[in-house]
Amino acid sequence: MADLDDLYAQIPVQDIASKIGADQGEVDNAIKTLVPALVGGLAQNVQSNDIDSSKLESAVEEQGASGLLDGGVNVDQVDEKEGDNLVAHLFGGNDSNAVASALAGQGAGSGDLIKKLLPILAPIVLAYIGKQLTKGSGSAPAQPQAQTQSAGGGGLSDILGSILGGAGGGAGGGGNNPLGSILGSVIGGGQGNAIGEILGGLLGGKK
Repeated sequence: MADLDDLYAQIPVQDIASKIGADQGEVDNAIKTLVPALVGGLAQNVQSNDIDSSKLESAVEEQGASGLLDGGVNVDQVDEKEGDNLVAHLFGGNDSNAVASALAGQGAGSGDLIKKLLPILAPIVLAYIGKQLTKGSGSAPAQPQAQTQSAGGGGLSDILGSILGGAGGGAGGGGNNPLGSILGSVIGGGQGNAIGEILGGLLGGKK
C-alpha cells in the first residue's frame, strides 16, 4: 500500500544533502514538509473541476516509467530542469523560485534550501506515484485520463488519498481550503493549514 513512509524511504536524503551542500538534518526536515506539499498539490489538481489535470497525469505516468526508482534513486540522474517544470505544473505555473519564496519560513527551511530541493523531489515523488498507479491497474496508461472527468482521477485519486493517510479522499468537499485540510492532517495543525493556504493561492485557488 502506498503511504508517506514508503515514499520517504525512496528519497536518498544523505545524497541530496551532499549534492546541494546542505546539512542532512535540515534537508530531512524540509523533505518531511515538501513531500506532502507536492503530493497535496497533485491531489488538489486532480480533484479540482476547474483545472485540467490530464497533462499532470501524463507526467505521473512518464515519471513512473522512467526507471528513476529502480534499484534506488541516483540523485545525479534526476533531471532538475524537468523537476522545475513539474513544480510549475503542480502549482499553477509557479516555478520552484516562486514556491520557495512563498513557503520560506513555514517550517521547511530557508527559501534557498526549498528552491534547491523542489526540482529534485518533484520527479521522485511523481515517479513513486506513477509506479503505484501502474502496479494498481496493470495497464495504467489508458486509465487515468479517461477517468479524470467522471471520477476525479479514479485510481490516481485513490493512490494520493492512500499516501496522504486517507485525507485526500474527502478533500473535495472539506471546508474552504481542502489543500489546507489535507496538509493539516499530514504535517500537523496550523503549519499544515498555513502551507495549504499558500499553495492554494499558488494554484490559483479562489476559495
